[in-house]
Amino acid sequence: MSMDFIEALNDLEREKGISKDILFEAIEAALISSYKRNFNTAQNVRVDMNRHTGSIRVFARKLIVEEVLDPRTEISLHSAREINPSFQLDDVAEIEVTPRDFGRIAAQTAKQVVTQRIREAERGLIYNAFVEKEEDIVTGIVQRQDLRNVYVDLGKIEAHLPLNELMPGEKFKHGDRIKAYITKVENTTKGPQILLSRTHPGLLKRLFELEVPEIFDGVVEIRSVAREAGFRSKIAVYSRNSEVDPVGSCVGPKGTRVQTIVTELHGEKIDIVRYSDNIEEYVANALSPSKVLEVQVFEPEKMARVIVPDYQLSLAIGIKGQNARLAAKLTGWKIDIKSETQAEEEFGREKTEQDEMPQDSVSIDF
Repeated sequence: MSMDFIEALNDLEREKGISKDILFEAIEAALISSYKRNFNTAQNVRVDMNRHTGSIRVFARKLIVEEVLDPRTEISLHSAREINPSFQLDDVAEIEVTPRDFGRIAAQTAKQVVTQRIREAERGLIYNAFVEKEEDIVTGIVQRQDLRNVYVDLGKIEAHLPLNELMPGEKFKHGDRIKAYITKVENTTKGPQILLSRTHPGLLKRLFELEVPEIFDGVVEIRSVAREAGFRSKIAVYSRNSEVDPVGSCVGPKGTRVQTIVTELHGEKIDIVRYSDNIEEYVANALSPSKVLEVQVFEPEKMARVIVPDYQLSLAIGIKGQNARLAAKLTGWKIDIKSETQAEEEFGREKTEQDEMPQDSVSIDF
């Protein structure tokens, strides 16, 4: 093995981050197998590779015994002391058995080992880099599409975006830039596999974190997200600082912040509501843009009965129940919506001239 090979290992350590010592150990282990295979021997051998010159020596390791039964693995005390007078019984003597043409075999073996280790190291580096980004957002470039996946180039690796994780009506072509949410990073025998999603609620959360500095800085917190991708979403926000308006922070000046997110999600409607520890207030906010007259809470069943003005009933329920369904997902409570007239007929509720419950929310539809 030449000095050029040692320099190449030094370069790999600097550029790829692969430890030279690990490569030496791997090469030595592979050379032991190559020696036994090519020279048809069952000897117990050790291969020593000089870390500075690259020279390789093979040593047969033999147990020192009084009577030799297997000359391949044993040596007599008399013969051992001819090598080194200090040897004692049960010591292990090492005898150099390096073949003349072993350099050619060694070079081929070392090349295979280094190539394999480079591939494994690169896969490991990619896996470690992306496993830290699990449940985070990434930007990539669409490469191609088949019957099951859209393949997205993330720079060092190609990720899979299953077609069922696309928003309804979404179509991408080669070269399109795309933002997606990493749902899973797996280390498979073929290397790291990264799965993406455009429908996951986490995508909406990460988009708000990117667009709203107050969320990124922790001044405003996202408490809950409910999403029906491509149609409508609800997000509950909260701030411990009474001087900060969490809803206004997310909307941004003239709606610029949320409009950027709506554009990224191809017009998906977004309701931004203020989170509250008071469940009556929280449920009322969650039903935005509908106005709410009263919320009755049933703790054991974790159910809330909501009474809305007659003219607001269809708005509160939403198309095919979407608004009510998202509000229930957002709050984690079952929600039963009644109009004022229905409540009076079913529960004997008296109609009053009371004001609607105050709500703190905004519905965005660009």
